[in-house]
Amino acid sequence: QVQLVESGGGLVQAGDSLRLSCAASGRTISDLSLGWFRQAPGKEREFVAGIRRRYTATYYADSVKDRFTISRDNAKNTAYLQMNSLKPEDTAVYYCAGRGEMSVVVPGRQYNYWGQGTQVTVSS
Repeated sequence: QVQLVESGGGLVQAGDSLRLSCAASGRTISDLSLGWFRQAPGKEREFVAGIRRRYTATYYADSVKDRFTISRDNAKNTAYLQMNSLKPEDTAVYYCAGRGEMSVVVPGRQYNYWGQGTQVTVSS
């Protein structure tokens, strides 16, 4: 059974940085295409960033491009989301999601595995 566990969220000020982690168990993380999603109160869940299974190709939402970086450490079986220059509008619960297919896709419903989420709050 695949499990994804996020960590690293917290309360920061605008302009600060955070690094979220997504630790995988039950499957080698390089065998998963991964996505980071977020959901703010009263808003729909949205795709933030993704990395393809077995490759290093990455994808980002326009709202986070050039500020966020997704990466994967196969030795630690963990993925990361480095978030720089945080803005109050980045405040949300952040989720890590995985799918066994090769491609990164935007719709969350196409991901099979989800973590429990980690709260990120950015104050102005």
